[in-house]
Amino acid sequence: MKRFLYFVAFFLGSPLLADPVFAQQHPPQHPEEHSPQQNAPRANQGHIPPPPPKAQPHQQYKREEEHQFNGSVDRSPHVSNDHWYGHDDPGDKRYHEDHPFPHGHFARVGPDYRYRVSRIDRDHHRFWFPGGFYFEVAPWDWSLCSDWCWECGDDFVIYDDPDHTGWYLLYNIHTGVYVHIQYMGA
Repeated sequence: MKRFLYFVAFFLGSPLLADPVFAQQHPPQHPEEHSPQQNAPRANQGHIPPPPPKAQPHQQYKREEEHQFNGSVDRSPHVSNDHWYGHDDPGDKRYHEDHPFPHGHFARVGPDYRYRVSRIDRDHHRFWFPGGFYFEVAPWDWSLCSDWCWECGDDFVIYDDPDHTGWYLLYNIHTGVYVHIQYMGA
C-alpha cells in the first residue's frame, strides 16, 4: 500500500514540479514589445527631453552655451539635463519661410514618438521614416549629423521648433545633439 501511495504522490506532484521548469525553457514570445533596456537613450542623463521652450519675446537673444566641469564650453546645439543649449536666434534669416509648411504639418512630434530611419540620402541631406514620410536637414546643420548612425534603430525624436515657423528639430537620443529639419511630405 505504501508503494501505491508513493506512486500516486509522485504522479500527482510531478506536474507541480515540472511547470516551473517548462516555463523557464519556453518563455512567451512577444516580438513587438521592446525591452526597457533595448536602445535606451544615452544622452540627457538617459531619458528623452521635454519639448524645447519658446524664446522670450522682447529680450536680447544670446545663444546659450554649456560650460563643462573640465572648463571646456560646448557650443553645439544639444540637450543636457532637459535644457536645450545652442538654439539659433528666433530672428535668424536662414529660417524665414514665406510659406511655412508647404508640404503640410508632421503631426507625430514630441517625446512620446521615437523613430527609426528607413532610408538616407546623404548627398541631398534627406531621410525617410517608415510609411514614406521624409525630411531634409538644414544645409548649415548637416555637418552636425552627417556622421550619425542613421540606420541603428529607434534613435530619433522630432520636436516642433518653437522659434522658427515651418521648421522641426530632430533630436538624436544617443548623442543629445539636435538639428533643424523640414518636412517634405510622404
